[in-house]
Order: sequence, then C-alpha cells, then structure tokens
Amino acid sequence: MVTKTKLVQQSIRTEIFSTAWMAFEFIVGLTAGLQAGSILLIAFGLDSFLEIIAGSTLIWRLRKEANGASETVIEQAERRSSLVVGTVLLALAIYVTAVSSYNLITRQVASESPMGMAIAIASVILMPVLTWRKRKLGHALASPALVEDGMCNITCAYMAGTVLIGAIVTAWLNWWWADSVAALILVYFIASEGWESFQAGRGKTD
Repeated sequence: MVTKTKLVQQSIRTEIFSTAWMAFEFIVGLTAGLQAGSILLIAFGLDSFLEIIAGSTLIWRLRKEANGASETVIEQAERRSSLVVGTVLLALAIYVTAVSSYNLITRQVASESPMGMAIAIASVILMPVLTWRKRKLGHALASPALVEDGMCNITCAYMAGTVLIGAIVTAWLNWWWADSVAALILVYFIASEGWESFQAGRGKTD
C-alpha cells in the first residue's frame, strides 16, 4: 500500500513535470503565435502561462503538506490560487474575444506555423495522460485542487485540438477567418475554466 507521504511526493514530481512542460509550451506557443500573427496560438500560449502559475502554487501547497502544514493553511493557499487564476482566465477570455472580433472586422490573416502545429500535437497526446495522473493522485490525497488542476490539462488538450483544426483549415482551405473563429471557440473553454476557478477561490460550489 502506498503511504500518504509517497503520494504527496509523487504528486510533487508530477506537478514539477507538468509545470516545466507548460513553461516550454508557453514559450513555443507565444513565439509561434507572434510570428504567425495568430491570436489562436497566442491565446494557447497565454493559457499555458496561467497554468504555470496554478502548477507552481500547487507545488507550494503540496510541499506545505509534505512538511506537515495545517489543513487551514493548505485550504487558504488553494483558494488564493484559484481566485487569482480564475480572474486572469476571465480577463484572457475578454482579450481573445476583443482581438478575434477585431481581426474578423479587419480581415487579418494568420500565417502558417509548423512550430505551433508541433506543440499542439504534443499537447493533444500528453495532456490526457497528465489529467489521468493528477485526478488519480488528487482523489487519493482528497485534494480538490489537484483534481481541478488535472481538468485544466484536459482543457489544454481541447485548446490544442482547436489550434490544430484552425491551422489545418486555414492552410488547406485558405479561409482567412478560420483562426479568429477558432479562437472564439476557445473562449468557451477559457471562460468556463476561469469561472470555475473563480468560484472555487471565493469558496462557492454548485
């Protein structure tokens, strides 16, 4: 039987790997988005940056538990993290909506980005694995924050899939509006994740 101490250590290692990947994803996604003029890739990269914040906070929270911190301290850390991340995600949803709408009005066209396609494919493969791992560990530790962070990863997979579809449609069919429309689809995932985190940070549940 795996002890709680080992579960906490496994969770810390999983979060460290996840956060490191998100840092890589942020750099590649944002760089590719700026080079290609793709709001879809830029939004993808910015969402990865927010997940770095969430992952870093969870690492801190798990280390607190590993060092014997009280449940009150751990719960406060989780709520603060959720509130900050939720607020920024909602702001990102507003940003993506505004820029995508502007691009549609002005008929801005995104360029092809092989680098963006590659990172999106990797995320589609990796994110479901991280989701499964975090949910399993989160349930074992009775940590809603760890389970919720796993759901952030599956949202990232949805976003990566949308990036792929948008890029393929833009490249093959030359639909100038595809990138902006696909970015608007991302707003649903970003806003849903943001609202859930915001409510959790305020201590509200359905």
